[in-house]
Amino acid sequence: MEKLTKQEEEAMLYIWSLEYCCIKEILAKYSTPKPPYTTVASIVKNLERKKYVKASHVGNTYYYKPLIPESEYKRTFMSGFVRNYFANSYKEMVSFFAKEQKISAGELKDIIDMIEQGKEKD
Repeated sequence: MEKLTKQEEEAMLYIWSLEYCCIKEILAKYSTPKPPYTTVASIVKNLERKKYVKASHVGNTYYYKPLIPESEYKRTFMSGFVRNYFANSYKEMVSFFAKEQKISAGELKDIIDMIEQGKEKD
């Protein structure tokens, strides 16, 4: 799976949220100032080339649907991020954010609760 640029990732987030959409619908998701239609069309064309979306022609409009689930993208690139920046240790990553005060004690407790609930399902 090829890494996306920041612009491609933003467009992909909109496509994942819409599930099946045309360029005009993707463009509507952007905040002001919105990029030009042609820019978004070019970004989506790159996503199609990279096999992240599939185009279908309906009338005289192209509609796009994601080929890769958002969860799969996150899993693939978060693993690389943790490997490259935190010596492949999620504990190191969480510790870093706690030290930088980017995560609160309450949020850490929520994470622990989610982990414990996940163990109960096994």
